[in-house]
Amino acid sequence: MRSQNLPIIKMMLSACLLFISSWLFAQNELSPRQTYPDLFERVQMARIYPDSKSFADAIPKKSPSEIMKAYNALKNKQSFDLKAFVNEYFNIPESQHAAYQSDISAGIEKHLDTLWTVLKRAPDTASTYQTSLLPLPKPYIVPGGRFREIYYWDSYFTILGLQKAGKTKIIKEMVDNFAYLIEKYGFIPNGNRTYYLTRSQPPFFAAMVQLLAAHNKDIKLADYKDALEKEYQFWMKGASQLSNGKAANHVVKLPDGSVLNRYYDAGDQPREESYREDFEAAKLTKQAPSTFLRNVRAAAESGWDFSSRWFADGKSYNQIITTDLLPVDLNTLLYNLEMAIATANNEAGNKTKAIAFLQKAALRKKAILKYFWNKKQGFFTDYNWKNRSFSSQITLAGAFPLYFKLATPVQAKAVKEKLERNFLKTGGLITTLATTKEQWDAPNAWAPLQYISIVGLRNYGYNKLADTISNRWINLNISVFKESGKLMEKYNVVHPNSKGGGGEYPLQDGFGWTNGVLLKLMKK
Repeated sequence: MRSQNLPIIKMMLSACLLFISSWLFAQNELSPRQTYPDLFERVQMARIYPDSKSFADAIPKKSPSEIMKAYNALKNKQSFDLKAFVNEYFNIPESQHAAYQSDISAGIEKHLDTLWTVLKRAPDTASTYQTSLLPLPKPYIVPGGRFREIYYWDSYFTILGLQKAGKTKIIKEMVDNFAYLIEKYGFIPNGNRTYYLTRSQPPFFAAMVQLLAAHNKDIKLADYKDALEKEYQFWMKGASQLSNGKAANHVVKLPDGSVLNRYYDAGDQPREESYREDFEAAKLTKQAPSTFLRNVRAAAESGWDFSSRWFADGKSYNQIITTDLLPVDLNTLLYNLEMAIATANNEAGNKTKAIAFLQKAALRKKAILKYFWNKKQGFFTDYNWKNRSFSSQITLAGAFPLYFKLATPVQAKAVKEKLERNFLKTGGLITTLATTKEQWDAPNAWAPLQYISIVGLRNYGYNKLADTISNRWINLNISVFKESGKLMEKYNVVHPNSKGGGGEYPLQDGFGWTNGVLLKLMKK
């Protein structure tokens, strides 16, 4: 009797363990706002911490159930002190490289080499109590400062420097981490935090795999075929059901049947890492709060948070229309993803699928040249699919078709001339031609866009201008380092003696993608 029941008992235990593990898994997917309802909103609105991200990243000292039980018992008492309560039940993570002191006299290359170890994180282990961190199985590099987790598009530009530094092992580990995220969540989140699970970032995964394979004879694109295809499914979700002139998720089907993509976020509430800022901003727009907040979140997915690029009038944040725009950079990245999937399938022996993706890429290229080449401006611009017109904002996103070799020679020449005439400044290329208080506008400049523009120009033989931009950017980075001992997240290229400004948080130092691009340009 006992032996007869043993398989049943084992099966019941197995089912029980499966239930418990799935319950724990589900618990770990909850964002801070979902985990601490009402408490989270009150802490953020009271501005207990100057940076909203601090509480979103908080490390609890007790289980969420214990914390919420204590909070609900105390919150309505006249003597309740919210700040004291938070300090009693949470630790706020500190910058893990705050204690690092750079040695300016040792030089920039020594500084860069040391920073890789400062910004490196060991594989994540589950915390005693649930936090917002999504654990990664392998080591990775973080940007630095307030950015304590891996970031999607940052990592490509960080990897450029790691490759020049000969650190192939961690490049593969980072690519494997991204493949793990795709397998687990169906896409690569903005960063490995639960509050980022509603959006991605510019899809550079294919470019990372291409770079890894190009410098490692033992690795092929086919090794990451499933991950590449699964990411593609995320960006193309809903495309097959769309009728002309309609949009769903990240996909837009234009009146002529062309299918292109936009930035989009599954959420329409204030971002948890910028909760108070979003809540207050939503009061100042004529848009419905949910529409406005989805546009804000979509801009965060673009990585350009924030820029006049996304504003209907080119200057007002409260007129943000990100989801109305088809971005030129996103669509060139997805062209590269389609090409990478074609190569991966060719390597794997699936010729039929390889041909299918080459056809998809060819159709996208045709649409890119039709909808993003603004002949009047002599430049690639975003396209407003709602009102069927070119965006009036001229930005460095227009260099992406040159980076991925999509532009015709005539178009490339026109882009080169505009970059030289309108964008080139003392320290490099400004991001947009609009000067605003937004951090992704003039006078600010960012490492990834310098690199995309420099390589794009070199792809079409404009080496003199590419060298000029490269040298000005390198010199600016080094001069700031000699003065401050730091490499920054962004720079003011119009007035190099001034710091980059704007944005929702103070200027950050570290800094992953600045380090990567600088080393890549110095050792071209």
